[in-house]
Amino acid sequence: MSDTAQIYDQGYRRYEGERTGLTGAVRTLITHSIRHALGIGRSAKFKTIPVLVIIFAYLPAVAFVGLAALLPEDLVAEGVLPTYAGYYSYVVGAIYLFAAFVAPLLLCTDRRTGMLGVYLASPLNRVTYLLGKALATLILLLIVTLGPPLLMLVAFSLESVGPAGFIEWIRVFLQIVVSSLVIGLLFSSVSLAVAAATDRWVVATAAAVLIMPGSAILTDALVYGAGLTDTLHLLNIPNMPRELIYRIHDEARAGSGSPLGDASLWTEREVSTWSLWASWCVYMTATIGFIWFRYRKLLVRR
Repeated sequence: MSDTAQIYDQGYRRYEGERTGLTGAVRTLITHSIRHALGIGRSAKFKTIPVLVIIFAYLPAVAFVGLAALLPEDLVAEGVLPTYAGYYSYVVGAIYLFAAFVAPLLLCTDRRTGMLGVYLASPLNRVTYLLGKALATLILLLIVTLGPPLLMLVAFSLESVGPAGFIEWIRVFLQIVVSSLVIGLLFSSVSLAVAAATDRWVVATAAAVLIMPGSAILTDALVYGAGLTDTLHLLNIPNMPRELIYRIHDEARAGSGSPLGDASLWTEREVSTWSLWASWCVYMTATIGFIWFRYRKLLVRR
């Protein structure tokens, strides 16, 4: 046997596969980001947090579906079960914990490991990169914001305790979709803005976890404790979108509710619906603007 290397063919071989271009690059980025956040293809320790949060978000829905199947119809009709808007009172903590975990993991890791430069060396630019990361974060949050209420809607309908008639069912379905987008988009943008401020994943996660409940504690202290204007409720990051969801489902209270109860948090007189929508738009604009400000001139090594 000869030890001399031999060349049997030479020349350039053209790529003959599908050329997906920029769309394919964004789609691949979204898929990879989702897999990375859920720990798919990684060891079990990376799957623990997302799996536990998702389970926690669905547990109340599963419990309420079981109650709907076991309880007499007259008790169900009396409002023993929560409304679709009220369900978020039970899982809002899980939603913002998931957002605080996912967004920093997707943004901070790329900057710290140098993967951002690799991505930008592809057809992706800064805008499409951020778009892909934002869509991945939103899709992940929809797992815990859209999935449980839809599960309740389908199960309640099968148990004959859901919306009456096809038109009403479609109306409730659309309300659930809009509500899940309202809270999912807001929590995604806030967490991504926090992640854009640092390349340390742990710091960004801790900051996001503290900012959201911290804003609720501060605004409640100023309004209920110091007696300041009810308009400050709009600075309550976790509760503002919850109240907006009640308005989307036409469940605003005539009297003030408890922040922990299955009821609208504030009345129309305390906080108007238009001011809730305006506040939501301001949050979205401010966070998106900050993210772009941070990434627009960010030094990237390729």
